Amino acid sequence: MNVTEIWRYPVKTMAGEKLQRVGIGPLGIEGDRVVHVEDARDRVVTSRTHPRFLGHKGSLGTHGEVMVDRRAWDSPEVAAEVVDIAGPGAKLVRYDGAERFDVLPLLVLTDGAIAAFGHNYRRLRPNIVIGGVEGLTEREWPGACLRIGKVLIGVQDLRLRCIMTSYDPDTLVQEKEITRGIYRRFEGKLALNCFVIEGGEIAIGDEVQLVRGRACADSAAFTE
Repeated sequence: MNVTEIWRYPVKTMAGEKLQRVGIGPLGIEGDRVVHVEDARDRVVTSRTHPRFLGHKGSLGTHGEVMVDRRAWDSPEVAAEVVDIAGPGAKLVRYDGAERFDVLPLLVLTDGAIAAFGHNYRRLRPNIVIGGVEGLTEREWPGACLRIGKVLIGVQDLRLRCIMTSYDPDTLVQEKEITRGIYRRFEGKLALNCFVIEGGEIAIGDEVQLVRGRACADSAAFTE
């Protein structure tokens, strides 16, 4: 098995950026989901209720600054677009704490599950895509670990999917039947919730090894 794709989403709920290599720390991929949207009442806003955010792309600049469609995330132009989508008082907020993740810091997906899904895998918003996996073998991985060079990733469980999977990442057209299909065919779960045991750097093409037994079981699970 090997790493075939790496994705980072610097602005939570917006489209992300595809990477060749990246550092991984205790809270997952460096720079992932460090900015999010809040409404006038300081509640987190996502594309579950405001899917137009998926039409904007978050990225990191050459000096690590967060960008939205190649503009500074805190620019007046970006602020105006956030208000246009989410209403008066909506704003982008930077926050680096563990609570910024809906579940765990990493979402891992395999090519076997992508093939079984049969739709644009970007609907599933993975951080790491692993190739060379037969069928739905990933569903047997919870409780195991993934070794990628110096990086050791713990696999907790399968990710329960939400309505965001119904939106085409390119056209933003909603197809609710795709989300229904995930529940009908996969018990509502696709891809793996994962946490970081040992950090380091990963790159496209890196070998991935599945680790079971004591080497993984003795590792502490991710806690906020």
